[in-house]
Parts: sequence; C-alpha cells; structure tokens
Amino acid sequence: MHMADALVVPAVAATMYACSAAAGGYSVRRVRLENEPKKIPVMGVMGAFVFAAQMINFTIPGTGSSGHLCGGMLLSALLGPYAGFLTMIGVLLIQCLLFADGGLLALGCNVWNMAFYGCFIGALCIWRPMMKRGVTKGKIIGASILGCVLTLQLGAISVTLETFASGITELPFGAFAAAMQPIHLAIGLVEGLITAAVLCFVQEARPELLWGVEEAKTEGRFSFKKTLAVLGVLTVLIGGGLSLFASANPDGLEWSMEKVAGTAELDAAGSVYEKAAGIQAATALLPDYAFKNSESVAGTSFSGIVGAIVVVLVCVGGCYLFKFFKKNVKHE
Repeated sequence: MHMADALVVPAVAATMYACSAAAGGYSVRRVRLENEPKKIPVMGVMGAFVFAAQMINFTIPGTGSSGHLCGGMLLSALLGPYAGFLTMIGVLLIQCLLFADGGLLALGCNVWNMAFYGCFIGALCIWRPMMKRGVTKGKIIGASILGCVLTLQLGAISVTLETFASGITELPFGAFAAAMQPIHLAIGLVEGLITAAVLCFVQEARPELLWGVEEAKTEGRFSFKKTLAVLGVLTVLIGGGLSLFASANPDGLEWSMEKVAGTAELDAAGSVYEKAAGIQAATALLPDYAFKNSESVAGTSFSGIVGAIVVVLVCVGGCYLFKFFKKNVKHE
C-alpha cells in the first residue's frame, strides 16, 4: 500500500506529514513516560522482522493481485501503540530512502495509512480490550484477524480519500474505493493469520512480551534473549531467502489502479516532485530491493538482510539518540 508521489499533491502531502508528525511526537512523549528499556531490543528485532516480512508478497487467489504484511498490528501487540508506531516509522523511512519503496513526498501518507491505524486503532480499540481479562490463543487469533482487517480497510479508504483530495482524476473516488476495499479485505485476512501465528509463538515462548495483558501466570518456554534470537533468525531467513519467492503480481494498490486507470504508474510534473525524486535517487542504493542496473536475485537477498540490519540500527539508535529510556535493564 506504499503510495507513490504522483498520487498526492504537495498540499495533501504536507497535511499528512503534519498529522503523522503529530502522532509521532505524541508517541515519543508517551514512550518516554513509559520508560521501559526492555522495549529497545524488541523494537530493533521486530522492526527488522516487519521489514523482511513486507518483502514477501503473497498471491491473492483468483484476482491476479498480491498483498504483504503491513505490520502495525503485530508491532503494537508487542510494543504498545506508541513504541510500535515509532518502529513503523523507522521501517517506512528506510524503505523510502534506501529502497525507493513509496514516494518521499507521500511518506507522511504512508506512515498514516500503514502505521497509524494498525498501531493506534488496532492496539487501543481491538487488542487491549480483548486481552483485558486474560490472553488465550483464541483471543490472539480473533484480535489479530479483526484488527488487521479493520485497520487495512481504514488504510485503504485513506488512500482513496488522499487521491480524491489531490484531484487525481484518473482515480475517481467511487470506482477506486470499490476496487481498493475488497482486495484489502482479502489481504487483511491473510495478514491477520500471519500476525496471529507470530503472536501465538510469542505467547508460548515469552508471554510477558505481549502488550496490554495481565501478568503472565506461567513462565515461557524460552528466555527473553532466546525468543528475540529466534525472531532474529526468522528475519534473516525471510529477508535473505523467502523474499526470493515473493509473488510478482501487483499489490493491492497497484492492482486497484490498473483496474480503474489502466496503469499502476501515474505521471506528476512540478519542481516539488522533481526534488523529491532527486533525493530518493541519491539515497536509494538498492532501488526496488535490487542492485542498480542488475537483475541478479542476489540483490533481493542482499537487500533483505542489509535492510533488516539498517532497521535495527535506526530503531535502536533512535531510542538512545532521542533518550526514550532513562536506564537499561538486564534480561535472563
């Protein structure tokens, strides 16, 4: 659901940057008040996991489309809405600058559409209420599916509203929404199952890592460090290996654009677009998750592993740079 710059005019882009920045600023304040240093390594590992998982486009049968994990619901179920939102910003920022995935001008829109709903609506309106009286696998599965479906629907309608407000005549609101909502319903169902699988593993391995649940009454099967190590290994396997088998079908947004406008790429002219494109051209060392001017599959594996490492550095480094936490704690 990464929007390209051509889908928004500068005024809409600036508005969404302001909205996302406000949510980010509030999240920084809340994370500082929470002062839970144990979230630092979780932010790094899970940010990398979501980055790698987003490289796996899964086919939506019978449609010719594909989808990928957004990750906001998953992150917020482990980190809470505020740390989860900041982690998602780190993921989307690296995707935009290092891999040219999503436009720089549209980054504020992408943060709002892909991170805000999953982290705030998903966590505060779905996850926390359902886990209030205790956590079970049934509740995890139900909250994951409901949360992912709802938040992807909100993200999809936001995309259509942003293109409508931008006056993109190639994408009439009614027709575009009619294409976007059903395909993202299917994508949300699959994301919900993936999210549930990861969270059920965490419940078995280290239940204390789940956010907004009562104190774990039983000890997990793994230590804190071993649980993160397992997730870290999965991240490498997904980014470096499974990413090679991602579906080549267009994702839900591109598929919807092709249905309505006949193309997944629209043109935009103007100095603002040119400057944004110039910045991305300079920073995107691995455009489209590949080596420049090369079709080697090694570029995909390299991008998956390097991108995951950079996300860890950004998320963990950001925690210390902005002094989110006052002290460190040790874990067994």
